[in-house]
Amino acid sequence: MVRRPRAHDTDAIRLQLIELLTNFERHLAGADLRNQVRNLVPANHLLRDMGVSLLPQGNNLSARERILAYLRRFPAQVIDGDELMVVAGISEYARRLRELRVEEGWPILSGITAREMREAQAEVSLPDEDAAPAMRPDQYMLVADRQDRDAAHRWNMANQIRRSRAGAREKILQYFRANVGKQITSEELRYVANISEWPRRARELRTEDGWPIVTRFTGDPTLPAGFYVLERDEQAPAHDRHIPEIVRREVMQRDNWSCRWRGCGWPHGFPPQDHRFLEAHHRIHHADRGPNTAGNLVTLCNLHHDETHRTGLLDLEGE
Repeated sequence: MVRRPRAHDTDAIRLQLIELLTNFERHLAGADLRNQVRNLVPANHLLRDMGVSLLPQGNNLSARERILAYLRRFPAQVIDGDELMVVAGISEYARRLRELRVEEGWPILSGITAREMREAQAEVSLPDEDAAPAMRPDQYMLVADRQDRDAAHRWNMANQIRRSRAGAREKILQYFRANVGKQITSEELRYVANISEWPRRARELRTEDGWPIVTRFTGDPTLPAGFYVLERDEQAPAHDRHIPEIVRREVMQRDNWSCRWRGCGWPHGFPPQDHRFLEAHHRIHHADRGPNTAGNLVTLCNLHHDETHRTGLLDLEGE
């Protein structure tokens, strides 16, 4: 049974704990093992009560509310699970964390998910400052201090998709297509795919299958780390797929993250979040054996990219 902490102020608990441990010397000298353990139980309860009392109004909050209050005090910071156990006042803090994610929609990143994200991001040579945070499995982070009211509905949907017989990549795509334009957390994708290699599968949907999936690192720098968005329920044409991410970034940087179409220059002078509308165009089409090299690629905004393939014309600035 979960024990509700008693209402005490921190200093009163401290004094009780000192008295109990001071008097424990006689139990060490004369009591058998069973009595020694039983006489330490109150110390365990007092330590939990002290952890609860550290939060303002901690005794008036549930364990789940105390965990959330602590995470919201330190958003975007890595928090040890032991810290959350102390402020929760219960040992089952991990279950309360899951409830905060699944039932209430708080974007809490676990260390396990962060590790999987870093492994996938290393494959595309992201710089360290752009990668997911380095975390131990028993660490957590509140990625953004905002609640997603649709989370409970999405997690129910995720549970149904997870149980299907489809492959991991198909499950992820099905979940994305059911939530077009919505910010999906890495925890949701990890749960749906039910494999540790889920970040690679999500990346393959974008780079190999042409689905317009963006993250903070690939298309929309305004997104918090660990969030994904399927912008449109449509695949890119076959000629626009299979470009390695490291090559795409090289092309964008060379072209100053701007559309090269004559007179366009998008998003020159605009916020960087508009970079998600930029695409890499093959001068020699991929279907015609055009290579995925920087020399054969040029940056175009999505409108002029469509225009190029519709008309066959490529009207570039300076050419």
